[in-house]
Amino acid sequence: MPNTLDVSSVLEILRPVQDPELQKSLVELNMIRNIKIDGGVVSFTLVLTTPACPLREFIVEDCQKAVKQLPGVEKVAVEVTAETPQQKGVVDRQGIEGVKNIIAISSGKGGVGKSTVAVNVAVALAQTGAKVGLLDADIYGPNDPTMLGLGDAKVMVRDGKSGESLEPAFNYGVKLVSMAFLIDKDQPVIWRGPMLNGIIRQFLYQVNWGDLDYLIVDMPPGTGDAQLTMAQAVPMAGVVIVTTPQTVALLDSRKGLKMFQQLGVSVLGIVENMSYFVPPDMPDKQYDIFGSGGGEKTAAELGVPLLGRIPVEIPVREGGDSGVPIVVGQPGSASARELRAIAGRIAGKVSVAALA
Repeated sequence: MPNTLDVSSVLEILRPVQDPELQKSLVELNMIRNIKIDGGVVSFTLVLTTPACPLREFIVEDCQKAVKQLPGVEKVAVEVTAETPQQKGVVDRQGIEGVKNIIAISSGKGGVGKSTVAVNVAVALAQTGAKVGLLDADIYGPNDPTMLGLGDAKVMVRDGKSGESLEPAFNYGVKLVSMAFLIDKDQPVIWRGPMLNGIIRQFLYQVNWGDLDYLIVDMPPGTGDAQLTMAQAVPMAGVVIVTTPQTVALLDSRKGLKMFQQLGVSVLGIVENMSYFVPPDMPDKQYDIFGSGGGEKTAAELGVPLLGRIPVEIPVREGGDSGVPIVVGQPGSASARELRAIAGRIAGKVSVAALA
């Protein structure tokens, strides 16, 4: 242990402290910056790899414990900030200027709550301070504007240096683009694959996304043209598969997961939605109305992480209908807590992959 209290000794004592996910020294990763010593007070900046780091408090605590071992240290002040790393490029894939990480939220079948997960994960990431966009790629059934409280929003087309670009709508810290902004409320979209391919590419490249840490893409259910377009157009940081514990949903989710793996897209993990029902008048009780353990078993069989299990709660549906996501409307609920945890796990895995 160093006998003097200076910047070098602080760095040296912090060298063994690791980022739990990257399993590398914080000092070697240049995550410890701006060290200052004022008498017995040591202060420095801890630069995390994502604002949504799920292990933030543990890392800060480990740093404080380490520095307090130095002689003469009376107090350790840690300022926490974040610099989200850029996902790795992929040959023959065109990235989006200013967008660091593109994450798809997908499902093998409809009705499993994929859009609910996508919207709440996007808002949860924005709540941590991350810059977030949401692309509603479900062209035939665009619901994200309603869920984000933007059902009546109008979007503008502006002229830019590279041609026309769409200005996304904005709410709860999330920029949103959706087909719902371009058609009448009851108008069906009756398109074949090439037209679908074209509009998704426009949403990717002809939208003024600005600088984003994460672009969440709410995919349509299944394994069709939209999934192929996304996988072949942009370098994706990964995909999250949403399912329920029900056998028929799990069977379809396996197909969707395998499709992305065959297309060379990393599967970040599985989210089991509607895992159990929590009665509003009996919050301590749980009922497995769609079965139990299916997501965990499937994740283990396919060798991917189970990112979380979201319960069925009436406020989740109410929030989706009213345009107030559960992480905003009832942040203390079981569903909101789990969705925030899932958002943190997704962000953590994306950062690990980018820095690996």
